[in-house]
Amino acid sequence: MALLFSETTSIKKAVAKINSIENPKYARILSRILQKIHLKDERPFSAEEEEKLQGVLNLDSSDVSLVLETTAFFVEQAAYHLAKPAVLSQQLKNIGLNEEKVTLFEKSWTSQAKDVVERLRKKTLIPNQLQEVNWRMNLQMAQADRTKMKTPNAMFELVVSQDDGGKDRIQMEFNHEQLYQFYSQLETIQSQLDALT
Repeated sequence: MALLFSETTSIKKAVAKINSIENPKYARILSRILQKIHLKDERPFSAEEEEKLQGVLNLDSSDVSLVLETTAFFVEQAAYHLAKPAVLSQQLKNIGLNEEKVTLFEKSWTSQAKDVVERLRKKTLIPNQLQEVNWRMNLQMAQADRTKMKTPNAMFELVVSQDDGGKDRIQMEFNHEQLYQFYSQLETIQSQLDALT
């Protein structure tokens, strides 16, 4: 299985903070994150709850945020890789999480992994989605200081849906060289998508 977590400075700091939290308190934090990980616009804890957590956990605001974000990251990575509980446990041990916290993760993941993965599958990663593409070609024949010129350009309008049901219109203009570069990038993306299927 792929490496789920790298020992970055941020993760090392977060693991040290997580290890310092009493097990029952961390179990409740992990449970709440598992329940709400799939919600797009809702954090697992409200601003008021995070403020209370500072006092309960004896951590400052940035450390509470780090603990919550890192725990959510662990859950998201486990879900993305469909990690088996034993593999998740071993990788959490490898980054320095203490035995009690690893056991909490393993038990929680064993009982809730199926639901978490299913809810995350239904979650749209990017709320704005492309709905339609409109385009037209223009040919500029003259400018104030130049009378004879032929400069082609392409105008694109991307219609993108928004979370609230509205639509956003993004307009772009490309000259020949820019359009060719854009096309080349799309070809690269297409070939990478084809390789995945």
